[in-house]
Amino acid sequence: MERTARMLAWIALWSLAALTTGRAGAQDWAREMFDHTSHDFGTVARGAKVEHRFGVENIYLEDAHIRSARASCGCTSPEVPVQILKTWKKTYVLVKVDTVNFQGQKDVTITVEFDKPFPAEVQLYVHCYIRSDVVLDPGSVHLRAAQGNTAQQRVIVRYAGRPDWQIQRVECANPSITGKVTEVSRGGGMVTYDLTVNLAADAKVGYSRDELNLVSNDPNPRAQRVPVPVDASVVAPVTVHPSPLIMDPVAAGNRQTPVIRPLVVVSASPFQITGVESTNPRFRCDLPAAVAATVHRVPVIFLGGDTPGKVATRIRIQTTASTEPIEAEVSINLTQPAGTEKTVDEKPGDSKPDNRGVDPVFGPSGTVAKPRSSTQQEF
Repeated sequence: MERTARMLAWIALWSLAALTTGRAGAQDWAREMFDHTSHDFGTVARGAKVEHRFGVENIYLEDAHIRSARASCGCTSPEVPVQILKTWKKTYVLVKVDTVNFQGQKDVTITVEFDKPFPAEVQLYVHCYIRSDVVLDPGSVHLRAAQGNTAQQRVIVRYAGRPDWQIQRVECANPSITGKVTEVSRGGGMVTYDLTVNLAADAKVGYSRDELNLVSNDPNPRAQRVPVPVDASVVAPVTVHPSPLIMDPVAAGNRQTPVIRPLVVVSASPFQITGVESTNPRFRCDLPAAVAATVHRVPVIFLGGDTPGKVATRIRIQTTASTEPIEAEVSINLTQPAGTEKTVDEKPGDSKPDNRGVDPVFGPSGTVAKPRSSTQQEF
């Protein structure tokens, strides 16, 4: 009776919220999953690559399903790479603006529709002004380099308008990305610049998304800067996969047959593995043959353990491809051996908790979501 009353009260509360605050108020649960709902691109050049991600995280116990995403203008296209979200899982709504076929002020509403756990709609808003006087070719910069090396890409910047228009300087918040402009031609109200974008050799390993700004002498403050999107990817000279390596669970106790899983070490050029060590003696790694290759397999051998629970180690691999060793995390979960599970005698009158009446979205009374895991996956 108590569970039934609580469920009826919750349903009544939800219905009351829908009636008193309207459709938008009843759908606040869906809006709470977005990290933000509005973005202003500012002024962008024609042909520029213009896109933005709205982060979404399921903070509820029940699965959330994004049914669709649509834009109020054909100049903008939304995409949702992952539509079903478990608790604490993340995705994003990717919004792309067509700056080639459209120009002028664009104020677009993106409607994201949910059908689970309840029907709801969330509105996202994007704004931008697409210039017709500045054209970038190509519309964005993609830099890729191995660690310790440089990368470079050229972009043609064309302007049509004031005869005295000039690019005065190039700015970027990322010190590893720099740009230099050279005037190629000028006349008849047309100016052409050659923009060279460079990635420094000391750039950190990983992927970054930045914006390089061409600062002009345009008297209009909003049109003074021309943003150029820059994607940079720096790859380590040698990598190990997978990391972390998670072995299949086994029962605790002495093992006649060890558990073996390989690590794959990869580089663009042939190299040798000169040393392998484990920080936990329960794991053993044998040094591969001293031959040069672009791919090496390093078997990781788990020798067993007596105590149930997680057992982990770090594998350090020294190679001729880098002065610094590469590391991989390895773990395995030891389960209780068969027949050793402990049982608890139930006293007369004891009963297991019945959760059939628990609200599927908000859980037990006072619960919004599961405790956040320290190993949550980012999108």
